Amino acid sequence: MKKRTVLYLLAMSCLTFQACNNNKKTTDDSVQNAENVNETKEEQGTGAEDDDSKFAVKAASGGLLEVALGKLAQEKGQSAQVKEFGAQMVKDHEKANEELKALATLKNITIPTTPGEDQQKDMDEISKLSGAEFDKKYISYMKDDHEEDVSEFKKAAQDAKDPSIKEFAAKTLPTLQMHLDMVTAIDKKLN
Repeated sequence: MKKRTVLYLLAMSCLTFQACNNNKKTTDDSVQNAENVNETKEEQGTGAEDDDSKFAVKAASGGLLEVALGKLAQEKGQSAQVKEFGAQMVKDHEKANEELKALATLKNITIPTTPGEDQQKDMDEISKLSGAEFDKKYISYMKDDHEEDVSEFKKAAQDAKDPSIKEFAAKTLPTLQMHLDMVTAIDKKLN
C-alpha cells in the first residue's frame, strides 16, 4: 500500500511539474505562443517539421500585420497611391491568410491570431503618424517587409519539407513580388 501511495505521489508531482513548466511558456505574444505549441506538437510527433511550422507562423503574423496596416493606410494615407496600395494589401493578404489558415489546420500547425509583439509595436508607431509622414513611414515599412517576405517565401518554396507548404509559398510568391514592385515604385515617388 505504501509503495502505491509513494508511486501515486511521485506521478502526481511529475504531472504537476510538467503542467507548471508548460505554463511558463505562455506569454502575451501570440507568435511566441504558436511557436511553443508547435514545438510541443513536433516533440510529440503530431505536428509539422519545425522549419515548416516556423514559416507558417511568421507568414501568418506578417499577413495579419499587412492587413491591419493596409486598413490603416486606407484611413490615414494622404496619397491616393498609398490608399490604393493599402486596399491591395487588404485584398491579397486576407485571401492568403485564409489559405494559410486552412493549410495550417490541415497540417496541425498552430498559427497566431494577432501579429507578434514586435510587429504590434511597429504598427502602434506607424498609427500615430498622419499625412505625408504616415505615407513615407508606411511605404518604407512595407518595402522592407516585402523584401523580407519575398526572401522567406522563396526559401520555403525551395526548402520546405511538406509539399503543401512548399506549394503555398510558391503560389503566394508572385503576389508578394508584385507587392514589392508596387511599393518600390511608390517609395521612389515619395522620396
